[in-house]
Amino acid sequence: MTLNTKLTRMVIAVAALATTATSASADWNHFWHKLRVGYHRNNAWPAPFNEADAMNVVAPFEAMKANGWRMHNTIGHELFRPEDGALMASGNKRIHWIATQSPQSRRTVFVLRGGSERETTARVAAVREAISRIDVPGPRPNVQITEIEPHHSPGAWATKINRDWLQNLAAPRLPSSSSSGTPGVANQ
Repeated sequence: MTLNTKLTRMVIAVAALATTATSASADWNHFWHKLRVGYHRNNAWPAPFNEADAMNVVAPFEAMKANGWRMHNTIGHELFRPEDGALMASGNKRIHWIATQSPQSRRTVFVLRGGSERETTARVAAVREAISRIDVPGPRPNVQITEIEPHHSPGAWATKINRDWLQNLAAPRLPSSSSSGTPGVANQ
């Protein structure tokens, strides 16, 4: 073998060793860094995770609240005239309540999609016009189209339920003795 070949092989071997030593050193430093991070994370537990856990617990309830407000602020079929999509008086009252009484963050009016695109457009225009006639503190309510119909029941059925409940309600009476055992007002 020539000297030049030996020298070339030796340079390649030294370069390979230097590269390997550098990457081994980097892996070693990375190992100690991860060990230190794990140690401090274990000592701080559960503090770093409390906020994320709390947000995960609250998230379903926030979704339920948003869906409830969407149902409450939906202007349904019964609040529009079927022929031209104009708002009826009860629809105007509903929009007035949403624009003035609902919390500022919940002032979005959801318009139930009509049977046709023309009907839906007329409904949205009627709602926007009703909002423009209301003196609203702060920004005007947003109008969005929805396909989710709110749950409702006929007024006669709700009145019957309420009257039946009132008729079957037990008469109020005072207790015969107090919690300390002394005679109550009913015995005197």
